[in-house]
Amino acid sequence: MNKILLLEDDPLLGETLVDLLEEEGCDIVHCKNGQEVLEITFKERFDLYLLDINVPIINGLDILRSLRNADDKTPTIFLTSHKEKEKICEGFESGADDYIQKPFDSYELLLRIKAVLKRTNGDTNECISGLCHDKKRKRIFYKEVELDLSQKEYLLLALFIKNVNQVVTKEMILEELWHSSEDVSDGAIRVYINRLKHFLDDAMIENIRAVGYRLVLHS
Repeated sequence: MNKILLLEDDPLLGETLVDLLEEEGCDIVHCKNGQEVLEITFKERFDLYLLDINVPIINGLDILRSLRNADDKTPTIFLTSHKEKEKICEGFESGADDYIQKPFDSYELLLRIKAVLKRTNGDTNECISGLCHDKKRKRIFYKEVELDLSQKEYLLLALFIKNVNQVVTKEMILEELWHSSEDVSDGAIRVYINRLKHFLDDAMIENIRAVGYRLVLHS
């Protein structure tokens, strides 16, 4: 099941697209303004963004620029009524993968969605000892069950998987999870370590005294 974020402020069109995509088996989150998008993408991960351009508070172009600047590579299709070449070019320059002009045919939209997902979702899975990291979709599974991770929990576990069976220092964790200007205590790191242990078997994450931690997996 693909999880799609839809940004559309037209109530009727939004409801129509939600119904269409849910019929295709997709999990849809519908936002009506740009601020809602930024807030939910901070908490959740998606397989695709469908973004209208002219929406309240923050327009679709600025939203995608912000997401790309935050290293969010989620594939994106713009839904736009713009016909000017400059706006279309601006959309691609901001990081879009495709666009479709309103009014559009539902079948064409589904074809474009499938094409973008097929093109962007290559074989990016990394699996070892029941723990699988889908790098493209930014999802992690343990024993075939997706872990309900916050953004920081995901970043931390992804760091452990990248350095499996090797020591991950506290400095590496700080650099990955927080900005350099933030003052973070060892206690904050332990909170996230304990949260990961809640999802995994306790013995999988070892505490290396005064140095850091290690994710122990056997292939």
